[in-house]
Amino acid sequence: MKMRFNYLLYTAIAATLAFQSCDKGFEEMNVNPDASPTVQPEYMFSKALLDAFGNSYFSTDVLACGGSMQHFATYKDVPGIGDKYYFQQGTYPYDYFTTGYTTAVNEIATTINALDADNPADGNKLAIARIFRVYIMHRLTDLYGDIPYSASAKGYTENNFTPKYDAQEDIYADMLKELDESAAKLDPAVATFGPGDFVYSGDVNKWKKFAYSLMLRLGMRLSRKAPDVAETWVKKAIAGGVITADGDIATMKYVDGSQAINRNPAAASMLSNDYAVANGNNNTEGGKLAKTFIDVLRANNDPRLNVIAIVWNNGKADTSTALQKGMPNGLLNKPADFTTYSEPNPATILQYNAPFILMSAAEVNLLLAEAGVNGWWEGSAAGAFADAIGASMRNWALFGSGGVIAREKIAAYQAAHPLTGGAEAMKAMIGQEKWVSLFLDEQEIHANWRRTGYPALTPVNVPGNTTGGTIPRRLLYPPSEESVNSGSLAEAITRQGPNLMTTRVWWDKQ
Repeated sequence: MKMRFNYLLYTAIAATLAFQSCDKGFEEMNVNPDASPTVQPEYMFSKALLDAFGNSYFSTDVLACGGSMQHFATYKDVPGIGDKYYFQQGTYPYDYFTTGYTTAVNEIATTINALDADNPADGNKLAIARIFRVYIMHRLTDLYGDIPYSASAKGYTENNFTPKYDAQEDIYADMLKELDESAAKLDPAVATFGPGDFVYSGDVNKWKKFAYSLMLRLGMRLSRKAPDVAETWVKKAIAGGVITADGDIATMKYVDGSQAINRNPAAASMLSNDYAVANGNNNTEGGKLAKTFIDVLRANNDPRLNVIAIVWNNGKADTSTALQKGMPNGLLNKPADFTTYSEPNPATILQYNAPFILMSAAEVNLLLAEAGVNGWWEGSAAGAFADAIGASMRNWALFGSGGVIAREKIAAYQAAHPLTGGAEAMKAMIGQEKWVSLFLDEQEIHANWRRTGYPALTPVNVPGNTTGGTIPRRLLYPPSEESVNSGSLAEAITRQGPNLMTTRVWWDKQ
């Protein structure tokens, strides 16, 4: 089914380009009789979904954000952007920017432009596309700060190849507005993208919950920078209805097919870059799971350890707790005992057909718990915290039988880890639990850590690092922007600060 989809999608795109390239007198020669001369929004939306999650996962989520958040570690220097705060060569700090704009950003804008805002039949498709555009753009702005937003896709429509960089404060205001308006327009009686929607298969009610849950995430992002604004949006999101049940979580679906685009990007990128040999020793980028992460899971007797981590033991992937050991961040040479360090579990994390979780009941319940601590929600913060733990542990069953955690283990962990203490102590517990619960969505974990400071991570200070021994707070604009869009880039840097990994984005400034 997906192979057929890919063929139709690519021919539709090719047809559009061929149609635009016709010269007078050569129209008949340039027309592809098997292709559509217009964009098919259904196919383009599906392609935007695939490209949004397949965007530079290894360089951005594993190496940059995952290394910085001490979930992953490497002894090598070139991929050490997050592990050692190195940047000596390669494109790791700006892969997400350069790839994102040429694929998912343009594709979702093309989808929106191909829909008719005045046609009621397109109403749900347009609303869903706008919601997903917010998802795409919020991940870009959270990584880089000020970015091209309002003019981000006008190269195709207006030949604008030097788009302005919008201030992140303005971007957030517009994204929240977009979610508010789009959620209100969703109508269960109107058709949607249907099977071309790999997240919810066109379920309007679930898309509405996703929109409000994303609003809750973005609203909470402003909690320190603009608490009054944050409170308003957090309350609006909760009133709208958010994801609190397992059946409503937003997951991108994948299959174990021959085409890479159809495979889970986390599994595909980690297997192709580090763990393909599967012997614990020949890891191309020198990667392992980090000591900080494994130590916390072990100290808390967390049953997630045994579905997340393995050690290669006599050629077999062994999940035994006693064997799990994380590799320290900041190493400069391959340890003699490299094979004894923990790696991602091939039976769960490295499955090509595993889902990618966009938004889960675990994350939403943790946001509700924090809102409760802030006095922005009248529900039980302790209850939401316990619900988040349960939801997180149940999520691993989505990755296959190797991810199933027994109910009695979940209940025991919940009982042993209640949300207690003063407001700041509870926020620290919420932050650490989010650091565990959202594992693999490293961009969101990095953003939440920058906002809250939790969990309290001890940075490395390797000679030659570019941050002065502090954990990076953003990624870098690509050099191509300096040559192609230098005026707009210079304006953004003047407003935001130097193009350094230590410069804080707008919501990260206290």
